Amino acid sequence: MPKIDGQRVVADLKRLAEFGRYKTGVHRPTYSPTDVESRHWLADKFREAELDTLIDGIGNVIGRNRCARRRLLVGSHSETQPYGGWLDGSLGVIYGLELARAFAGDPACGIDVAAWADEEGHYGNFLGSRSFTGALSEDEIDRTRGRDNGTPLREALERAGFAGRPRELVDPSRYAGYLEAHIEQGDTLDTARLRIGVVETIVGIWNYRVTLFGEQNHAGTTRMERRRDAGVAMVRLATRIHDRFPEISGPRTVWTIGRMQLEPNAPSVVPGRAEMQVQFRDADIDRLATFEKALHELVREADRAGPCACEIETIARTEPRPMDRGFQDQIEAAAEQHAPGQHIRLPSAAGHDAAVLSYRMPSAMMFIPSLRGISHHWSEDTKEEDIILGAQVFADAAERILRAAG
Repeated sequence: MPKIDGQRVVADLKRLAEFGRYKTGVHRPTYSPTDVESRHWLADKFREAELDTLIDGIGNVIGRNRCARRRLLVGSHSETQPYGGWLDGSLGVIYGLELARAFAGDPACGIDVAAWADEEGHYGNFLGSRSFTGALSEDEIDRTRGRDNGTPLREALERAGFAGRPRELVDPSRYAGYLEAHIEQGDTLDTARLRIGVVETIVGIWNYRVTLFGEQNHAGTTRMERRRDAGVAMVRLATRIHDRFPEISGPRTVWTIGRMQLEPNAPSVVPGRAEMQVQFRDADIDRLATFEKALHELVREADRAGPCACEIETIARTEPRPMDRGFQDQIEAAAEQHAPGQHIRLPSAAGHDAAVLSYRMPSAMMFIPSLRGISHHWSEDTKEEDIILGAQVFADAAERILRAAG
């Protein structure tokens, strides 16, 4: 059984959280100076663990085992959401580092570790893992801009010092598979007082942009009956969406109107244009299709009813990705050994790099609890004893998978 140093895991997590510290959380956007500094720190830690280490042309930090016959790829992302939490992503990277140390003396079992770039989507969702799996083209890199400031991705890579470096590509034959540990980011484990979650499926996430076209006019002189107010039309449509979706939802379906914008967005001007983004998530692709159909119907109804024209376009759609059943069984067996009866199988309601890697190799995820289900916020936290237990369960699961791989 690989022996984990739990206090070292916690210490490494706390040290990584110092890069961009904000209150009890972290502000470390992709390719920011603090993100770049943290990636170089991680590279040094990987080298200390006797991994052959590099930072590639998209910013991935990759450490490779030198001599083991069987290998697992283990990792997660290391950047954060704006003013986000100290464990989101970082937990999986530091678990991977600790596994590399624990298996260092075992020639039969090896761990490669990755800290992926931009899972959080500051420039493009899952940039690092998509690059590593060959799903990110040079043309897409040329087109990509930062979501907040419009900075070209090429410029951001240049500033970070990563431009000109080759982008690493996966060799699937090297690996038995991919494992990722993560905080749950929801409240299922915490509410049920469970300690380990075995991920069955990573949900599909479908995003749409809905635009309403009215008539911009003077807010004082335009009578109410003459107005074509795009803002009012947007609010009415949003209400219809929230009224309709519960009628077709499943037990774990979620939907969000996460961004609403008005033009010209001035207090004395009737808005002539309004835009909102609608997202829904579920592990059942048929239910996602039902939601898409309902959304299009609501948009058509709003367009016909007037007084504002209404259009919809698809931004992105990711399909639900089932995790490898054999890997799930091994994680569950390790969880039962260390936390009998305190584990559960569940879907991941958040997107993760494991979904991207699953297209190239068997992949699986393990969750530990998030206190009060809070994440993407600086108050995100997990009990220290759950962090330590999770590291040991994760290590034992990795060993079981590698031994079974022969």
